[in-house]
Amino acid sequence: MVLTLYSSLTRKEETLNKKKGSKVGLYSCGPTVYHYAHIGNMRSFVFADLLGRTLRYAGYDVRHVMNITDVGHLTETTGEDKIERQAKQESKSAEEIAAFYTEAFVKDLLALNVDTRHITFPRASSHIEEQIALIKRLHEKGFAYQTSDGVYFDTAKDLKYGALAHLNKEELFAGSRVERNEEKRSPADFALWKFSPPGEARLQEWESPWGVGFPGWHIECSAMAMKYLGEHFDIHTGGNDLIFPHHTNEIAQSENATGDTFVDIWMHSGFVNISGEKMAKSEGNFLTLGDVEKQGFSPLAYRYFLLSAHYRKPIEWSEEAMTGAQNALEKLHARFLDLGEKEGHTDKTLAEKFRAALAADLNTPAALAIVWETLESTHSHADKRATLLDFDQVLGLGLGLLKVAVIPHEIEALAQEREMARKGGNFSRADTLRQVIEEKGYTVKDTSHGPKISPK
Repeated sequence: MVLTLYSSLTRKEETLNKKKGSKVGLYSCGPTVYHYAHIGNMRSFVFADLLGRTLRYAGYDVRHVMNITDVGHLTETTGEDKIERQAKQESKSAEEIAAFYTEAFVKDLLALNVDTRHITFPRASSHIEEQIALIKRLHEKGFAYQTSDGVYFDTAKDLKYGALAHLNKEELFAGSRVERNEEKRSPADFALWKFSPPGEARLQEWESPWGVGFPGWHIECSAMAMKYLGEHFDIHTGGNDLIFPHHTNEIAQSENATGDTFVDIWMHSGFVNISGEKMAKSEGNFLTLGDVEKQGFSPLAYRYFLLSAHYRKPIEWSEEAMTGAQNALEKLHARFLDLGEKEGHTDKTLAEKFRAALAADLNTPAALAIVWETLESTHSHADKRATLLDFDQVLGLGLGLLKVAVIPHEIEALAQEREMARKGGNFSRADTLRQVIEEKGYTVKDTSHGPKISPK
């Protein structure tokens, strides 16, 4: 299975030139844990999980790293550290804020069936030493300079700066989203290390060769990626909003420190839009996974919704679209359970089509179509089941967790009584019995083969 993956750097599909069994280094930008992640954020993490699953499915030995940013991510307007600001608002320590929202983030990952067993989650605050060491390398090579408020990367000395964003330096400078600092040599220069304000003790601060302070947001990912994956690795992922400035700056500081290519393939997922606008905390138009569940949708239905579109394309959130996704997922689960529990064999022809869809830059809409094609095929129930379980290693729609429910005799008796009432035209009695069944935790659906009972 030869994968072709779209690279944001070259703007074309690149072949992952690795032999089966080879090691693949995969780094995914994780959350800044100052608040709950919204479902737009979660798209990039489901995408990273899909990629990791696909790589393992293709036979690679995957080392997947996803950072936890618990220091150094400054707001675009005031320049405040997001963790420190939230800690003050909630009258808690920075560590308490980070621990609470990290736990909430992991719960969301598990609800979306992200395979966390295969992901390492390093925290920025636990890798200060590595970040200082990387800044030292940049300083020694002349790519860093010091001002009264910190140490900055000198973008003018990087002739390739901005290549990932495909913008010239004038455009990048105009779009720089940083607080004004007259001491900076260029508007696009970014902080590697920030000093604590004079006379003020921050909640999180460390000694450094340049003074007491804290690392910038960008340096942490470079330092942790290098520690766990090496100075040159295979794939780096994130959302489209990270292309500039975050990933642009990662490339600049990493490649100028090492003199080597940092990452072979950069991959980015599209936005989740709501009412035609990008979902974002700054816009106040976001939903958390908890909000989605309160609307009656399951997290796995949201995963199905995301897989129904190509990861690079924007996707529009709506209750109508989510209702369709939930109905499709429930139908898939029900039909899978109808296949029974006998062991079978994966159909090679369908599996080849499924692999071809994945190999073409993770074409999940095509992959889902093959799932439904499998259900409509003439293969035995056992072989359909085996084929779908094989596919679900990548799709992660929870098929392997489903169990055929044992319906209590009392519920079966009520359903049969309701069926007799319905056939006899006593619809009022049938509706009453349906309500009784539902109050006991089950649903009943009328089919051509008689009533079908399922746990809620």
